[in-house]
Amino acid sequence: MSDVIDAAVTALSAKLNGGFDGVAKFVIPGEGAIMMDSNGVRAGDEEADVTLTASTETFRAILDGDMNPTMAFMTGKLSVDGSMGLAMKLGSVLS
Repeated sequence: MSDVIDAAVTALSAKLNGGFDGVAKFVIPGEGAIMMDSNGVRAGDEEADVTLTASTETFRAILDGDMNPTMAFMTGKLSVDGSMGLAMKLGSVLS
């Protein structure tokens, strides 16, 4: 597991304060994937209701609060595959 994934798991765990209603996966190409579900946040690459893909820089900016997830999606820096409802719920948690 990469340092980027480790840092992202820690940051997402703090933002979620527990589990997530649904199954979401964040994919950072070249680094790996992060799973979020009712069990919390962890590194992994399993089936998900929604998959969000972004570069390391974009993902870090979203977690740091320097980039709005909706704006990242609208500008093509964040791609979403699957449930848009869950993606929007995640966006509000990360903002």
